[in-house]
Amino acid sequence: MGSSSSSSRNIMKWLWCAVLVFILAPHYFQLQLLQVAEGYVTCGTVSQNVAPCFGYLKKGGSFSYPPPACCNGVRALKNAAQTPADRQTACRCLKAFLSSQIDQAKAGGLPGKCGVSVPYQISPATDCNRVR
Repeated sequence: MGSSSSSSRNIMKWLWCAVLVFILAPHYFQLQLLQVAEGYVTCGTVSQNVAPCFGYLKKGGSFSYPPPACCNGVRALKNAAQTPADRQTACRCLKAFLSSQIDQAKAGGLPGKCGVSVPYQISPATDCNRVR
Protein backbone atom coordinates (compact mmCIF):
# COMPACT_ATOMS: atom_id res chain seq x y z
CA MET A 1 0.00 0.00 0.00
CA GLY A 2 2.94 2.32 0.62
CA SER A 3 4.01 2.38 -3.02
CA SER A 4 0.45 3.01 -4.17
CA SER A 5 0.08 6.13 -2.04
CA SER A 6 3.60 7.25 -3.03
CA SER A 7 2.78 6.92 -6.72
CA SER A 8 -0.52 8.75 -6.15
CA ARG A 9 1.41 11.62 -4.56
CA ASN A 10 3.81 11.68 -7.50
CA ILE A 11 0.92 11.80 -9.94
CA MET A 12 -0.67 14.65 -7.98
CA LYS A 13 2.62 16.58 -8.01
CA TRP A 14 2.87 16.19 -11.78
CA LEU A 15 -0.74 17.25 -12.23
CA TRP A 16 -0.17 20.38 -10.14
CA CYS A 17 2.93 21.19 -12.16
CA ALA A 18 0.98 20.79 -15.37
CA VAL A 19 -1.82 23.01 -14.05
CA LEU A 20 0.71 25.70 -13.09
CA VAL A 21 2.30 25.56 -16.52
CA PHE A 22 -1.08 25.96 -18.21
CA ILE A 23 -1.95 28.86 -15.92
CA LEU A 24 1.37 30.71 -16.11
CA ALA A 25 2.47 30.06 -19.71
CA PRO A 26 -0.20 32.25 -21.35
CA HIS A 27 0.80 35.15 -19.10
CA TYR A 28 4.45 34.73 -20.04
CA PHE A 29 3.66 34.72 -23.75
CA GLN A 30 1.29 37.66 -23.33
CA LEU A 31 4.13 39.65 -21.75
CA GLN A 32 6.43 38.70 -24.61
CA LEU A 33 3.84 39.87 -27.15
CA LEU A 34 3.29 43.11 -25.24
CA GLN A 35 7.01 43.82 -25.30
CA VAL A 36 7.09 43.41 -29.07
CA ALA A 37 3.79 45.29 -29.53
CA GLU A 38 5.16 48.23 -27.52
CA GLY A 39 8.34 48.16 -29.60
CA TYR A 40 10.45 47.04 -26.68
CA VAL A 41 13.47 45.46 -28.39
CA THR A 42 16.15 43.46 -26.60
CA CYS A 43 19.04 41.38 -27.89
CA GLY A 44 16.86 38.38 -27.05
CA THR A 45 14.20 39.72 -29.42
CA VAL A 46 16.82 40.27 -32.12
CA SER A 47 18.39 36.86 -31.61
CA GLN A 48 15.04 35.09 -31.68
CA ASN A 49 14.04 36.81 -34.91
CA VAL A 50 17.31 36.36 -36.80
CA ALA A 51 18.09 32.81 -35.59
CA PRO A 52 16.46 31.26 -38.70
CA CYS A 53 18.92 33.30 -40.80
CA PHE A 54 22.13 31.74 -39.50
CA GLY A 55 22.12 28.91 -42.05
CA TYR A 56 22.09 31.55 -44.77
CA LEU A 57 24.46 34.06 -43.11
CA LYS A 58 27.16 31.67 -41.98
CA LYS A 59 30.22 31.43 -44.19
CA GLY A 60 29.84 28.31 -46.29
CA GLY A 61 26.20 28.12 -45.19
CA SER A 62 23.75 25.69 -46.66
CA PHE A 63 21.36 28.31 -48.11
CA SER A 64 21.97 30.44 -51.18
CA TYR A 65 18.91 32.56 -50.40
CA PRO A 66 17.36 33.43 -47.02
CA PRO A 67 14.65 30.93 -46.04
CA PRO A 68 11.08 32.20 -45.49
CA ALA A 69 11.41 31.87 -41.69
CA CYS A 70 14.44 34.14 -41.83
CA CYS A 71 12.63 36.84 -43.80
CA ASN A 72 9.63 36.56 -41.50
CA GLY A 73 11.97 37.19 -38.57
CA VAL A 74 13.57 40.18 -40.31
CA ARG A 75 10.10 41.66 -40.93
CA ALA A 76 9.03 40.99 -37.34
CA LEU A 77 12.17 42.68 -36.03
CA LYS A 78 11.61 45.72 -38.24
CA ASN A 79 8.01 45.94 -37.05
CA ALA A 80 9.10 45.65 -33.40
CA ALA A 81 11.76 48.37 -33.71
CA GLN A 82 9.48 51.38 -34.06
CA THR A 83 11.37 53.97 -32.00
CA PRO A 84 14.90 55.34 -32.52
CA ALA A 85 15.96 53.72 -29.22
CA ASP A 86 14.63 50.34 -30.39
CA ARG A 87 16.37 50.67 -33.76
CA GLN A 88 19.63 51.58 -32.01
CA THR A 89 19.28 48.55 -29.73
CA ALA A 90 18.58 46.29 -32.71
CA CYS A 91 21.60 47.77 -34.51
CA ARG A 92 23.90 47.13 -31.53
CA CYS A 93 22.63 43.58 -31.11
CA LEU A 94 23.05 42.80 -34.80
CA LYS A 95 26.60 44.17 -34.69
CA ALA A 96 27.33 41.99 -31.67
CA PHE A 97 26.08 38.92 -33.57
CA LEU A 98 28.40 39.60 -36.49
CA SER A 99 31.42 37.37 -36.12
CA SER A 100 34.15 35.86 -38.20
CA GLN A 101 31.76 33.01 -39.00
CA ILE A 102 29.19 35.32 -40.58
CA ASP A 103 29.42 36.43 -44.20
CA GLN A 104 29.41 40.23 -43.75
CA ALA A 105 28.20 40.87 -47.32
CA LYS A 106 25.23 38.55 -46.86
CA ALA A 107 24.43 40.16 -43.49
CA GLY A 108 24.50 43.64 -45.03
CA GLY A 109 22.25 42.57 -47.88
CA LEU A 110 19.83 40.50 -45.80
CA PRO A 111 17.09 43.13 -45.37
CA GLY A 112 17.04 43.81 -49.12
CA LYS A 113 16.92 40.07 -49.94
CA CYS A 114 13.87 39.88 -47.67
CA GLY A 115 12.22 42.96 -49.21
CA VAL A 116 12.64 44.96 -45.99
CA SER A 117 14.08 48.44 -45.75
CA VAL A 118 16.01 49.35 -42.60
CA PRO A 119 17.47 52.81 -41.88
CA TYR A 120 21.04 51.58 -41.43
CA GLN A 121 23.57 49.18 -42.91
CA ILE A 122 24.16 45.95 -40.99
CA SER A 123 27.91 46.22 -40.69
CA PRO A 124 30.61 46.28 -38.01
CA ALA A 125 31.37 49.85 -39.16
CA THR A 126 27.84 51.19 -38.51
CA ASP A 127 27.60 53.83 -35.77
CA CYS A 128 24.40 52.71 -34.04
CA ASN A 129 24.21 55.98 -32.07
CA ARG A 130 23.39 57.74 -35.36
CA VAL A 131 20.48 55.43 -36.18
CA ARG A 132 17.15 57.23 -35.99
